[in-house]
Amino acid sequence: MISFKQLPIEAKAVVAAGVVFSSMMLSRSYLAEKLDFRTRHWLLRLQMALFFNSLMLVGSLHVWRSTVTTFTRSSAASSFCFMLWKVAVFMFLALAHSSFFTLLFLVAEEPYFFSLAAYTCLGAYIILIFFLFTLGSVEQAYKFLAGRAAKAGTGNKNRTALKPVLAVLLTVVLTVVGLLNASQPPTVNSVEIPVHKLPSTMNNLKVVLLSDIHLGPTVGKTKLAMIVRMVKALKPDITVIVGDLSDAEAKIIRPAVEPLGELDSPLGTYFVTGNHEYYTSDVSNWFELLKSFNIQPLHNENVKIVSPKSTSDWFCLAGVDDIEADVLRYSGHGMDLKKALRGCSSEHAIVLLAHQPVAAKWALQERPDINLILSGHTHGGQIFPLNAGAYLLNPFFVGLYQVGQNTFVYVSPGTMYYGMPMRLGSRAEITEIILRSP
Repeated sequence: MISFKQLPIEAKAVVAAGVVFSSMMLSRSYLAEKLDFRTRHWLLRLQMALFFNSLMLVGSLHVWRSTVTTFTRSSAASSFCFMLWKVAVFMFLALAHSSFFTLLFLVAEEPYFFSLAAYTCLGAYIILIFFLFTLGSVEQAYKFLAGRAAKAGTGNKNRTALKPVLAVLLTVVLTVVGLLNASQPPTVNSVEIPVHKLPSTMNNLKVVLLSDIHLGPTVGKTKLAMIVRMVKALKPDITVIVGDLSDAEAKIIRPAVEPLGELDSPLGTYFVTGNHEYYTSDVSNWFELLKSFNIQPLHNENVKIVSPKSTSDWFCLAGVDDIEADVLRYSGHGMDLKKALRGCSSEHAIVLLAHQPVAAKWALQERPDINLILSGHTHGGQIFPLNAGAYLLNPFFVGLYQVGQNTFVYVSPGTMYYGMPMRLGSRAEITEIILRSP
């Protein structure tokens, strides 16, 4: 039987990731009620950082072997430029690995340069891993189809050297494109949605949808103030924020949240939790902070949105907790659709706020009479190649979907971004939804 010491380092990294993941599950199950908030918060963040870093170590070893070790036998290996290249690759990997720890140490009103650099390297790391794997697979397929011998000749050596060079060049280009794309203000996307049983007096009611702002290491007060100015310019009747507003504790990042106090939609501003609110372990304090800005959290509850033209006309606006509250065993929280829709009958239009598209699917299975669900979470994949994974893992990916005859689901691609200040194959969005009565 092979001992742990005899395992290759990649296998050791996978084992370490498994141990950390197991400790996460155990601490959530047996320590959640015994630890105070701050200790629980730090333990969860630390475990998540260690888990992702353990998995990344496998990829980092591959990157080092592909971009450094491959060239150690070349004539340039002893040159000063190659030494600088090794230092650059090492610093790149170190920054990528450190990105997850910035949530513990570097969250403030505005992002630190180190956090921006670290998360940029993380985004580039994901792209680079993809191209190294893809080009390597193409190379292996070519050898197989061409019937090449396993023993490489000179031409094969040249192709082996070309692969990492091409991967690095593609990564640099796409990283720059992604940074430039994410640095632009969110696009305003106007969508008209027919809502069954919406009173005629509420025809053309304007709802502005925000999602996945992710205040934290790479998004701060300046970005949020820009979003608020754009929302106010649209003059919405209602503003809704469907989760993942922040990645940090309310007390730490409070100054960055202050622009939200300027939202003044006449029929109210509403909020539901996303999974990242529960990662902060600070949902109660977030609720209190948002209430101080006249933003009403919908914690498995609903409100009647009454027509400004007739007090007898209204529709039901409901919100559910994010489904990961159950996974994290967050006391007093979890998706409870029956509670959220208590008093909402099919005689009136029903609009539901649910952060994850999976929650939207579950809600429609239980209550097919819901007329409109507004979600986020997917970010439209945010960056290539994560788009494919986000598409496959969610029943609704991005944009407007019609489910049945009288039900629609709209999934926001996110108003900012998570961590990596990059967007590839997606665009940040503020959604202006015009509700149409039949």
